[in-house]
Amino acid sequence: MSVNSIAEPDNLSAVINAAHLLRTYDEQLRTDAETPGAISVARHGPLRLVTFEGGRGFVTYRDLGGADADAIRRLVPEALAHYRADPGISRVEWKTRGHDHAPGLHEALLENGFSADEPESIMLGEARLLAVEVALPEGVTLRRVTEEADVRAMSAMQDEAFGDSLREEMANALLRRLARQDGMELWVAEAEGRIVSAGRLEPVAGTDFAGIWGGATRKEWRGRGIYRALTAARARSALRLGKTLVNSDSTEYSRPILERSGLVKVSTTTPYQWQR
Repeated sequence: MSVNSIAEPDNLSAVINAAHLLRTYDEQLRTDAETPGAISVARHGPLRLVTFEGGRGFVTYRDLGGADADAIRRLVPEALAHYRADPGISRVEWKTRGHDHAPGLHEALLENGFSADEPESIMLGEARLLAVEVALPEGVTLRRVTEEADVRAMSAMQDEAFGDSLREEMANALLRRLARQDGMELWVAEAEGRIVSAGRLEPVAGTDFAGIWGGATRKEWRGRGIYRALTAARARSALRLGKTLVNSDSTEYSRPILERSGLVKVSTTTPYQWQR
């Protein structure tokens, strides 16, 4: 680094902070805490093979234990065989992180029928940085929802905003989790009796983290501060629950909003999808 750069101390501090946050993320979140809604978890070497309701498999891990490309080439079909053996599994997501040592993983996944989704940014930071007052457009209000009709309307709006077909299974899964009272909170912004933005808060038991997930805003309402206000409301709730850190896998739409609030991009995550 240049000794003439007056920004050097700030840059160094930012690098140290990002490294600390990433280490905390790996230590606290890449465990069973990552999948509180799982109905079963099997171990296969370094992998956690998770099964969720609705026929969904999910592969994750703390790291790959230093596996080389040959070992990874064997690991992927072995993991997939676990799900192929269960006729109730219709799809599997393999969650990768950009900072992992995983030689040949991309190629092995493609060879076994997985396809890569768009990469997302892993955003981490202090909840207090997000918990600010944000002015809402006139007529827009925020609230937490728990009733079935609200949950289904929220889920339908998210599918529409993401350009997906309507998925009743997602609403059903959210309702089952609310019934279990596992800590998940659902928040919406409304205008003229319609949900225009929504997202989840997921406090992670036994950690300092709460996750901010599922953020979606109708196209015609974007760029007006609504998503930022919804994020602030969730951050305030996280602080009330004793969670000091926030994590989120962010699209390129939400990443700048979180960065302006002080969260840091520490890595990337790319989900790979397999369907029966």
